[in-house]
Amino acid sequence: MKNTALTDTHIALGAKMVPFAGYNMPVQYEGVNIEHETVRNGVGVFDVSHMGEFLIEGPNALDLIQKVCSNDASKLTIGKAQYSCLPNDTGGIVDDLIIYRIKEETYLLVVNASNIEKDWNWISSKNDVDAEMRDISEDYSLLAIQGPKAVEAMQSLSSHDLSEIKFYNFIVGDFAGIEHVIISATGYTGSGGFEIYCKNSEVKQIWDKVIEAGATPIGLAARDTLRLEMGYCLYGNDIDETTSPIEAGLGWITKFTKTFTNSEALEDEKRRGPEQKLVGFELDDRGIPRHGYDIVDSEGRTIGRVTSGTMSPSLGKGIGLGYVPAILAQPGSKINIQVRKKAIPATVVKLPFYKG
Repeated sequence: MKNTALTDTHIALGAKMVPFAGYNMPVQYEGVNIEHETVRNGVGVFDVSHMGEFLIEGPNALDLIQKVCSNDASKLTIGKAQYSCLPNDTGGIVDDLIIYRIKEETYLLVVNASNIEKDWNWISSKNDVDAEMRDISEDYSLLAIQGPKAVEAMQSLSSHDLSEIKFYNFIVGDFAGIEHVIISATGYTGSGGFEIYCKNSEVKQIWDKVIEAGATPIGLAARDTLRLEMGYCLYGNDIDETTSPIEAGLGWITKFTKTFTNSEALEDEKRRGPEQKLVGFELDDRGIPRHGYDIVDSEGRTIGRVTSGTMSPSLGKGIGLGYVPAILAQPGSKINIQVRKKAIPATVVKLPFYKG
C-alpha cells in the first residue's frame, strides 16, 4: 500500500486510516458529521495527494486532449480549468478528470487515484500525434482547503488575493512560504475554498501553516458526504466503464463541436434520449440508502440501482444517487429503495440536495 507524504502526520493526529485506491488514507479524525459541519460552516483541509497528475505538452498537446476528452478543451485559456471525462469505445467512461491549461502548450490532467495506470495507458494508446506525456503523480501532493471561511483564514499565507480566484480558475503563485504552487478553485464540496498543488517535499510545511491558520483536518468520509449533498459524481460508484456521460447527466461536458472517442454513438444517444438516467432522490421515511441497493417500483420489481447514498448531515434525511428508467427521471417522480427487507418510498429531486 502506498503512502502520501503526509501519512505519518495523519497517524500522529489520530486519524483512522483505511486503504483507499491503493493508498493508506485518513477516513476520519473526530467523526464524519463533525468534520462535515466544519467544512459547511468553517474551514477544513483534506489530503488528496493520492490523485494522479499527468502533464501533456508540446505543439500537439491540445490535439491529443481533444481526441480523448469529451469537453472542448480549445476553450481553455491559461489560468482556467475544465471538468471533462474520457469516454471509452463502448459508450462508457474510462474516468472523469480536470484539465488545467498551465502554459500555451502545457496542460495538467488530474485523474482519480484508482485509475492512474488505466488512464495513462488509455491516453498513451490514443497518442498518435506525438504529444509529450509525463506522469508526475508520484512527485506531487494535493491539499483541498474547503469551506466558506477558507479564503479569509488562508489569505495571510499568500501575497495573491485569494478571493479573486473564480470557480474553475487558478493561479501559480506563493503560498505558505513556498513559491510557484498551483492555487485553484475547483472544489468538490460545494462550500467554496481552493486546492494547492505542490511538490511532496513542500507539502508538510504547507499543511502545518494551513492548520496554524485555522483549518481543521478532514477525512475522506466527510469528503464523500459533502460531494454527495452536491450531487457530484464519484467514479466507480455513479459513473464507470458501463455508464455513458449522457445517462449520468454529464451532457454539459460532452461537446459535439469536435470529434472524440465514440462521439458519434454518444451524439446518437443524446438525440434519441438515454433509456436510463442518473437521478438524485430523498427518502420519504427513515432509512439510509447505500451503494448497490435496488430501486424498485410499487410492485417490488427492480427498476434501477443506488450508486451512492448516505444520511445527509446537512439535511438530516437519507439521500442518494441512482439510475432509473428515463420516464422516472423527472423531479417529483416516486420510487422505492429496497433497504434490507423494506421498500422505503423516495422522491426524485432536482440536484443539488444542499442549497447552501
